Amino acid sequence: MSQSADTPKKRIFICGSALRGQPDHNNLGNAAFIQATQTKPLYRLHAAENGWHPAIYQVAEGGIAIPGEVYELTNAEFEYLAANEPPHMYPADVILDDGDTATAFLYPRALVEQYNWLDISDIGGWIAYKNSNLAVAP
Repeated sequence: MSQSADTPKKRIFICGSALRGQPDHNNLGNAAFIQATQTKPLYRLHAAENGWHPAIYQVAEGGIAIPGEVYELTNAEFEYLAANEPPHMYPADVILDDGDTATAFLYPRALVEQYNWLDISDIGGWIAYKNSNLAVAP
C-alpha cells in the first residue's frame, strides 16, 4: 500500500549514528532529508555505553548547540526508528537553532551521571567525536 499525500509526518532531529554516512542511517528508511541544523545551546552530549551511541539531555545552564540533521518520517518509519534505538532512549521535542522544534531521542541524565559517561559536548558533535582519538573502537 502506498503512502497518501495526507499521511501524517513527524520531524525528527538526528545527531548520532543515524546521520548521513553513519552506520545506522538505514534505520531512517526512506525518510526525507529536510536540513542540516543544530539545536539551541540547551543540551549536553555524552558518549554512552563506552561510545556506542550519543546521549543528549536538556540543561538549565551550560548547554551547547548540538549539530545534526532533520528528517521527515512517516509514522511507520518513526516506529521502526524508535524500535531500533538503544535502551532507555525516549522521544522528546528539542528546540532547533531557528526556534522550530523536532523530536529527538534523549537519554535520562540520571543514567549518564550514574555511569559517568564521557561528556563530549565541546568536541563538535557525534561525527567529530567518532573521528577523534577519544572514540572507543567497536
